[in-house]
Amino acid sequence: MPKRVLQGIVVSDKNDKTVVVKVERRFTHPLLKKVVRRSKKYQAHDAANACKVGDTILIQECAPISKNKRWEVVQGTAEASAN
Repeated sequence: MPKRVLQGIVVSDKNDKTVVVKVERRFTHPLLKKVVRRSKKYQAHDAANACKVGDTILIQECAPISKNKRWEVVQGTAEASAN
């Protein structure tokens, strides 16, 4: 089964080799028929400490790295904005 890839914005890079990424999803409400935005934060492994707050990055599922980290950074700002 392929690994999930999500796009989000870095909201924190204070931890060593870890970034907190806010991923937003949009869907139509089943009853109100309005577009609703929901967001969730993921902790992702950034081995090079290359990502900074405000960067748009892609994260991919991986094997558990720590208690909360199950995602890893795939691409940084320049690559994600080109896609």
